[in-house]
Amino acid sequence: MRNLVNIEEVSKAFDIRALLERVSLGVSEGDRIGIVGRNGSGKSTLMKIIAAVESPDEGRVTKSNSAKIGLLSQVDKADPNLTVGDVVLGDRAKHEWASDAGIREVFTGLFGGFDDHLFERTFATLSGGEKRRVGLAKLLIDDLDLILLDEPTNHLDVEGVSWLASHLNLRKSLAVLVITHDRWFLDAVTERTWEVVGGKIEEYDGGYSAFVLAKAERARQANAMDARRNNLIRKELAWLRRGAPARTTKPKFRVDAANVLIAEEPAPRDQGELLKFARNRLGNTVYEAHHLQVRAGEKDLIDDLYWNVGPGDRIGIVGINGAGKTTLMRTLVGEIQPFAGKLVTGVTVKAAFLTQHLDELNPQWRVLEAVEKVAAHIELGNGKSLSASQLCERLGFDKDSQWTPVGDLSGGEKRRLQLTRLLMDSPNVLLLDEPTNDFDIETLTELEDLLDSYGGTLVVISHDRYFLERVCDRFVGLLGDKVLRDLPRGVDQYLEQRAAALPSAGSEEKSKTVSSAAEQRQFKKDLARLERQIEKARVRITKLEQDQAAAAFEPAELARVMSELEYARTELNSREEEWLEVTLLLES
Repeated sequence: MRNLVNIEEVSKAFDIRALLERVSLGVSEGDRIGIVGRNGSGKSTLMKIIAAVESPDEGRVTKSNSAKIGLLSQVDKADPNLTVGDVVLGDRAKHEWASDAGIREVFTGLFGGFDDHLFERTFATLSGGEKRRVGLAKLLIDDLDLILLDEPTNHLDVEGVSWLASHLNLRKSLAVLVITHDRWFLDAVTERTWEVVGGKIEEYDGGYSAFVLAKAERARQANAMDARRNNLIRKELAWLRRGAPARTTKPKFRVDAANVLIAEEPAPRDQGELLKFARNRLGNTVYEAHHLQVRAGEKDLIDDLYWNVGPGDRIGIVGINGAGKTTLMRTLVGEIQPFAGKLVTGVTVKAAFLTQHLDELNPQWRVLEAVEKVAAHIELGNGKSLSASQLCERLGFDKDSQWTPVGDLSGGEKRRLQLTRLLMDSPNVLLLDEPTNDFDIETLTELEDLLDSYGGTLVVISHDRYFLERVCDRFVGLLGDKVLRDLPRGVDQYLEQRAAALPSAGSEEKSKTVSSAAEQRQFKKDLARLERQIEKARVRITKLEQDQAAAAFEPAELARVMSELEYARTELNSREEEWLEVTLLLES
């Protein structure tokens, strides 16, 4: 296999802080490598050194004479006066690219086809998401040997991320080096992992899931990791191994020893305890929509919606841009009034809404001061609590950074501070709109662990598929046809429905081929999700049956409980039928 780039004994520092110390690595043809590490650890610097955009302080970078390398930076740059067509296609004549099936496939995947209006716009007029797609398109249509991708999934929706992963997987000879906090994308694309930590690079076989397994194994053998961090890894490892088998198909190392770590590890969330705690605080009603119609200006987004969000529900919302995901959340919290229909909100609901936009904070406040202005402690339920300082630490603000002025924080750090302040107010309903933006993987893991112990109702919009599947038990989707669909099989079902809804590309109609092994992995993943939903439905029915007996002499309350019980039993029957269907497919 042809070697493309080597770095030998490379060191790089900013001011007095060493980011890389005597690092030696190589990239060969067809390599698929994910780079992970804390924000500021040196991931982007390493990538820029490999791309020859920055020079090392010490050491040497050598590149094959014939190797062609392309870089997608976190910030999309181009001459603001150039049109999109000029940026993407350069000086290619129309007959050159119009007859190229590969270029047309990239245009279709990223832009839905060749859009004359878009390609005639100047780069300066584009949104952040459009600039990201333009940068990706330019890289993917060029004849390159190695592409370096720094946060390629930023501004992409779930569908766009899925398409990019599929496209890269078809191009076997293309080497890919990627930095991303999207762990699903890492698992889908990469076969090796580099962790940047303490100026060094730790190498692992496999994608993100394999990295978690290997890291747990190394921790067990060395017995040198911090107890708190080791617990987090065990917890996530337990979830990975109990969940979709497809996540752990790539490791090339022995995992038996790692499995010892999770032998006694409980499930990430005790559904019965969470539901009990949620009902104690929330009652039986959170949100009930009856024939609801949601609009944005003159545009109808959702029509005739009947939807029930109950205590302890953990719901992920996926959908195309502009379908109404954020507008639906704003309707639930009362920022927007429904155009028609009725929305019932439980009398004990105390909702907190994390928007995509950062609220203004006093730049003179210190981080800890900003959090303590909300509350000094937060109650997590089951006798657990966290101080403001402890919660700050859980979300990436160590003891020193807690005294940093808010005005000196980066955009990602302000985002974390916004979420921390939100959680300190002890809401019993959390609505999170793209909560993972600008978070590194370790902070995301901390956030997921925190949400595991959260006993209220959770509604999440995110393009981070791994995060959604990690923290949510139910999924609903908006496909742009004004209908909110239940998605028992989660994001995979949403992508299937989107693919079925897209118009045929004529002679270029795609034929989807799925290997038997891939189908088996998917069926097992579906079974795991359905089993969680069935268990939760049974817990809910048991509680409602108890409520029914208690309300025997209260006609109004009895009628309400019986209505909820009928709905819960219908849901359980549907999930059990789906479970049986998938089981038969798995055994056939």
